[in-house]
Amino acid sequence: MFIAYIVFAILLSLPLVVSGRAKLIRDPGVTATMTRLGVGTRWFPALAALEFAGALGLLAGIYWRPLGIAAAIGVVLYFAGALTTHLRAGDVKGAPVPAMLVLLSAAPLVLGINSV
Repeated sequence: MFIAYIVFAILLSLPLVVSGRAKLIRDPGVTATMTRLGVGTRWFPALAALEFAGALGLLAGIYWRPLGIAAAIGVVLYFAGALTTHLRAGDVKGAPVPAMLVLLSAAPLVLGINSV
């Protein structure tokens, strides 16, 4: 279970860092999508910080599992919020990505709990 946690923590950290970076540099595609969903650009730094913290927490969980479990809970909640934002804005086409990320982020949570 521990090796599976490491794999999922690394795999999930990559999109978190890429997405956080895109928000910080105000990538035109991300900015257009988020604006269309009703998320103001003033939220970008905070959302990016949450993504970076989630990635770091998942990776730190390799060494100290309680932090990884807490980070995984936060990441699940973050992507559940993203999914809710897409659905509330009527963006059904954009909903599968955050839905997949909710499921993917549940894996390190379950693996982290089961390998304590």
